[in-house]
Amino acid sequence: PTRGKAGVMQGTIVWFNLDKGFGFIRTEQDERLYVARSGFVPEHTPTQRVAGRDVCFDREIAEGDPRAVNVIFPIAVDSRRARLRHQR
Repeated sequence: PTRGKAGVMQGTIVWFNLDKGFGFIRTEQDERLYVARSGFVPEHTPTQRVAGRDVCFDREIAEGDPRAVNVIFPIAVDSRRARLRHQR
């Protein structure tokens, strides 16, 4: 994966411990990847509970183990606003 090009893979955060600074992501391929606080793009670093949130990321091998890097939270589309706009 190329650094700076986040979003190659998609998954869901299984859990992330804010105090310890790490957690795990479940990929769409059902692989469990380690993610460190430093693996998040700076403006996407968790500051509150994020379990269950969808993420986009790159997968890399570090010290022989797969991990998620360049992790971002995709922008959620407010379907109500789109529906309201469409009805006008």
